[in-house]
Amino acid sequence: MMLKTTSEIDIVRVEKSKINEVDFENIAFGNVFTDHMLVCDFKEGKWGKPTIKPYEPFMIDPSAKVFHYGQAIFEGMKAYRDENDGIWLFRPDQNLERFNKSAVRMAMPEITEDIFIGGLKAIVELEREWVKRGPGNTLYIRPFMIAIGSGVIAQPSTQYRFMIILSPARAYYSGDVKVIIAEHYSRAANGGIGAAKAAGNYSSQFYPQKLAQEKGFQQIIWTDDATHTKLEEAGTMNVFFRINDTICTAPTSERILDGVTRKSLIALAKREGIQVEERPVLVEELVKGAKDGSLKEIFGAGTAAVVSPIVGFQYQENYYELPKQENSFALQLKDKLTKIQYKEAEDTFGWTVKI
Repeated sequence: MMLKTTSEIDIVRVEKSKINEVDFENIAFGNVFTDHMLVCDFKEGKWGKPTIKPYEPFMIDPSAKVFHYGQAIFEGMKAYRDENDGIWLFRPDQNLERFNKSAVRMAMPEITEDIFIGGLKAIVELEREWVKRGPGNTLYIRPFMIAIGSGVIAQPSTQYRFMIILSPARAYYSGDVKVIIAEHYSRAANGGIGAAKAAGNYSSQFYPQKLAQEKGFQQIIWTDDATHTKLEEAGTMNVFFRINDTICTAPTSERILDGVTRKSLIALAKREGIQVEERPVLVEELVKGAKDGSLKEIFGAGTAAVVSPIVGFQYQENYYELPKQENSFALQLKDKLTKIQYKEAEDTFGWTVKI
């Protein structure tokens, strides 16, 4: 995959790296950040020159519109080290495309390919020692944009800041994942911003997720806002259901995020001869399948977790445990996807990009 890059990036290096202070074997997801960050500002109708500088706090006006009107979007990506110490990105063009779709929906300026892709390559190359070798080791990449223009009038900002920060990562979820099916709260509504990777989509989930966790569940399977009968996403992930030997998942829409891992798993499943249906999946279908044994697996899919098998779900105070599968589609697809990402298997799709 060939993508535009740029050499027009100023780089200010840290005097001393903090990498030797990090315990990479016992690292919590998203809590430790690398030495540098990329910053690029949008002012007077155009993007300026990107700068890579030491990771540090920065000052912002208290009236910045990100605080008052929530103009903030982000992406989640990873870099991988292969056995020959090559560093790879996975489908960054899809993250760029989705980032700009989110920007348009939030009345923010689109980012150019040379800044986004060029910035990714430059900062990951600079921080390549933070990408550790071995299964499960990755460098999580968080590109984001916030409105930094000042003023509390309710209108879009005229100034924005695009940034990239990096965090070494291992597993996102550990232990069994049990979910509860939403009957009242909704993640998104038609005409809303559910298909955008906007910050507000996630903050609105925190309270219902807290309630679920108090009941002993790790996540929520969201349902449609109108009837609460159609299954949509699982927490921060897209969700798949294996019914007999067919994998079903909700089609993308104004309410459902077009996940990069989601579309990759669908392509892999089809290549392997697994039947995939992108269609509405009803709650009653899930309950029926749990009772008659036709529901074999549920699993979430996203950049952070990759594939997260779900061991059971609760609906209307009834809990349904799923049987363990010797021939798990979820684990098969996860294995095939991660082998492509770590360059342990041939990338027949052209998804990987070398730094």
